[in-house]
Amino acid sequence: MLITLNATQRIWAVPAVLGQAEALRALHGALGDRLERGDCLVYLGNYMGHGGAVADTVDELLRFRKDLPGIQVAHLRGAQEEMWVKLLEIQWAMRPIETFRWMMEHGVEATLRAYGGDPVEAPAKFRAGVVVTTRWTTELREAFQDHEGHYEFLHGLASAAPTSDGRLLFVNAGIDPAKPLEKQNDAFWWNTKGFETMAAPFGNFTYVIRGFDAAHKGVQSTPHSITIDAAASPSGPLRATAFATDGTILETLSV
Repeated sequence: MLITLNATQRIWAVPAVLGQAEALRALHGALGDRLERGDCLVYLGNYMGHGGAVADTVDELLRFRKDLPGIQVAHLRGAQEEMWVKLLEIQWAMRPIETFRWMMEHGVEATLRAYGGDPVEAPAKFRAGVVVTTRWTTELREAFQDHEGHYEFLHGLASAAPTSDGRLLFVNAGIDPAKPLEKQNDAFWWNTKGFETMAAPFGNFTYVIRGFDAAHKGVQSTPHSITIDAAASPSGPLRATAFATDGTILETLSV
């Protein structure tokens, strides 16, 4: 699912938050003084994972969205949210234990714990078979749904956000330059190499802008792409970037 940003003024983009609720609240405080009617605000995914305040982070995203009349707000799905969806269906995985361990190594443990799951007991559930694993994922899903608005938020996330004039495309972490926009599927989360080696414009877009770099190399730009993830590690810093509709960077806020 794509969401079109009806950009007439500035587009504020927020990179990976990764469970840093306190930093996000501080960033929202600064953004609240900068946002103007007609601006767009797009979050580029990876709200969950790694940090110790995953549920509080989603609560803060929901709270701030309510306080922004006249501003289009869009939330993209990141790799962390994609893995969380897959974890809630892990009974159907070919190798659930191996899949689970890979997810834990890539940050999902923080999300699992945030919603009451125990990563230590999980492998034993998987070994017991599909019925026991399904009971485990059902309980985990119910605990997730007990957090008001979180389930709806997760399943309302867009995969990418082009601007209405077709100049800019905002994504989570990657892209496949060889495939059209509607055929990207999971490339938005996993094809980081494709993003980093883009040698020509993607389609008719001037820039593809991403919000997460797993290698934490900082803010980077090429003639066709921009990475706005300023974090040196999953713990920050967190920075929002304001773009003009042509891709010019107008302002940054960092906490």
